[in-house]
Amino acid sequence: MGRLPASLEAALAPITIIAGHYGSGKTNLSVNLALDLVDDGREVTLVDLDIVNPYFRASEQRALLEQAGVRLVAPVFSEAGTGLDVPSLTGAIAPSFEQADDTHLVIVDLGGDDVGATALGRFSKTVAAHPHAMLYVLNRHRNLMADPDEAVENLREIEAATRLRATALVDNAHLKGETDEAALRDEEGYAEAVSSLSGLPLVAKTVPETLAGDGERLFTGTKCAPLVYPVRLYVKNPWE
Repeated sequence: MGRLPASLEAALAPITIIAGHYGSGKTNLSVNLALDLVDDGREVTLVDLDIVNPYFRASEQRALLEQAGVRLVAPVFSEAGTGLDVPSLTGAIAPSFEQADDTHLVIVDLGGDDVGATALGRFSKTVAAHPHAMLYVLNRHRNLMADPDEAVENLREIEAATRLRATALVDNAHLKGETDEAALRDEEGYAEAVSSLSGLPLVAKTVPETLAGDGERLFTGTKCAPLVYPVRLYVKNPWE
């Protein structure tokens, strides 16, 4: 499948939830997945469930997503440029979950940590009734995630809030525009440590598209080599 590593493709389900701590890069990963899956001929709905943080929402990419053929389901009053930030959910969310199947994938961009993840708790029974996956996004450069034990603690809090279990890990180590080989390299085995502690498989290692060639070379001969997923930087700071 195009740009997606086989391990990540296999980890997806009709309903795929992207979860993680604030700043881990969940939204950018969600947008990349949605666009790459549509490019591969899949029907995709992206559900923006981040009703806590007014920045870095998938909704900010509405024009890009809809032009590509992705259906976006977003919180009320979440349009870019609005002065309103009301944390209210649209009634289109539950029907989207009901329509999910092998030909119509639903990607859920979840709010950060257990507070943001609570929004999905009300839909947990609906999600659990369908084939689903929850990918936990790692970024060791972010606050409260640098230690593997802290990352797993955050994961368990998200599981409790959503009433769903995570199924796989995505290593999304980055420093936005300052990302370089050193930021990508995991010499201390952070991602493998989180995998061991959580009992979850690592299914993707994101590398900025601009460094994709370097990333593939950097991980040649390592366990991450077949996991490399080149991603584009769609989600930027409000002042960029």
